[in-house]
Amino acid sequence: MSKRDNYEILGVDRSASDAEIKKAYRKLAKEFHPDRNKGDASAESKFKEVQHAYSVLSDKEKRAQYDQFGEIGVGEFQTNPHGQKVYTWGTDGSQIDADDLDSLFGAFRSSGNPFESIFGGRRNRQQRRAQAGADIRRTINLSFEQAVKGAEIEVDVQLHDPSLGKRETLKVKVPSGVEDGQQIRLKGRGGAGSNGGPRGDLFFICRVRAHPVFKRIGRDIHADVHIDLSQAVLGAKVDVLTLDGEVTLTIPAGTSSGAKMRLRSRGVPASASLPAGDLIANIQVDVPATPTDEQKDLMKQFAATLQKQPVEESS
Repeated sequence: MSKRDNYEILGVDRSASDAEIKKAYRKLAKEFHPDRNKGDASAESKFKEVQHAYSVLSDKEKRAQYDQFGEIGVGEFQTNPHGQKVYTWGTDGSQIDADDLDSLFGAFRSSGNPFESIFGGRRNRQQRRAQAGADIRRTINLSFEQAVKGAEIEVDVQLHDPSLGKRETLKVKVPSGVEDGQQIRLKGRGGAGSNGGPRGDLFFICRVRAHPVFKRIGRDIHADVHIDLSQAVLGAKVDVLTLDGEVTLTIPAGTSSGAKMRLRSRGVPASASLPAGDLIANIQVDVPATPTDEQKDLMKQFAATLQKQPVEESS
């Protein structure tokens, strides 16, 4: 059975008059009456909804209780087959064990309306339910190396009301490969719960400082490697800095500026689910800003071997 709002079922506003409610009921009851919709289970269900909604909203006392407490406010006390007193409401027969209501018997003894004492106590109990504490977020600053390779760092954090002056020093394990903006979660280290509820979680937002040499793209690390013109033409072996120290890189003869060379597994270390990244050497060929006369002569000879006319020197 539908649990839609009774006003919605009849298609009227909550401020509708008795006459408007009655008019809406007659129209819908006629539309969905079983005699006009034989064999239509959907129409039968809607007809029952309309009947129930009208039985509540056409009764001033029930309507007032419904407006204040919802469907539960228009139920009734009964005794079930086991001899237990229960409060039953709604078309689906929802029940509350009467023994669980703090003020039930006082409400029975009272000659007045029992709902406020019954449901007021129920609302108070709901307010006393255990609630988890709030999550807390703090920022931690990491070096490029710490973020790539992982680290265990100590963080001094204020987790409570600053007026209490309480701070804690926590050891935070930073896994390898964390990226800028990524969060590390410490379960149960956040705000205190209420009424016996669990503590919230503590989240550290990682901020990774830039590196003067390296730049990370995905799991690869990029670095510019500078060589001179002779090394580019003739080839050479040069030392390249990695996060694990220097390694020797072989530059093939005839390497152009902008070429990329890959050093396998020299990037972000492998994890349980991801392979290791590589170090990408971006080759930059440097030429003298102010070549000497000897260098100019040599370059002219070199240019002649290429069967090209040397560029005339500017005066």
